[in-house]
Amino acid sequence: MSDTDYLKDISEIKNLMNKSSRFISLSGLSGILAGIYALIGAATTYYLVTKYSYGTLILDGWVFRSVFLILIMVAVLSFITGVYLTTKKAKQNGESIWDSSSKRLIFNFLIPLIAGGLYILIILSQGRYGQTGGLMLIFYGLALVSASKYSIGTIKYLGFAEIILGLIATLYPGYGFWLWVIGFGIMHIVYGTYMHFKYDVKNK
Repeated sequence: MSDTDYLKDISEIKNLMNKSSRFISLSGLSGILAGIYALIGAATTYYLVTKYSYGTLILDGWVFRSVFLILIMVAVLSFITGVYLTTKKAKQNGESIWDSSSKRLIFNFLIPLIAGGLYILIILSQGRYGQTGGLMLIFYGLALVSASKYSIGTIKYLGFAEIILGLIATLYPGYGFWLWVIGFGIMHIVYGTYMHFKYDVKNK
């Protein structure tokens, strides 16, 4: 065998090892849509708060409950879209949606996300909601970094960006809303577009 054949075999072995240890069928389009959902939710929230709550939120007010419902709807829509498009892509790639690599991915993603969600609910119940946006960004970023080991490695850079935005938001709470918009809206669209053209379109 020639050196070229050996290199080809090594490359194929490396690709097989990556596929067995990493879930690589994440959809870039789902990231774009998640960002769009976040921007629509943010615009609706901004309208409600400025028109009916004079720029402030009261925990027992209907505006706050509406905003909380909008956040849940954005999260649910993003989850459903992500599962649907990722399942579709996995089938196209001949990859199982529920194997050991996807289980590790989900497990490592959910640990910081659930812990962060519970912490945020605790401080909200205590009437401390000034840094909620920053904490959401930080824990989401930690979840992405934690899960990146079991998926496309570049996801960790999105995680780092979310963490940095979250830290800035906790330092300047007055800009928390706009940093949330950048993190969950614009960053998702930018990174989802990158993922779409690098992995989705390229592999068709």
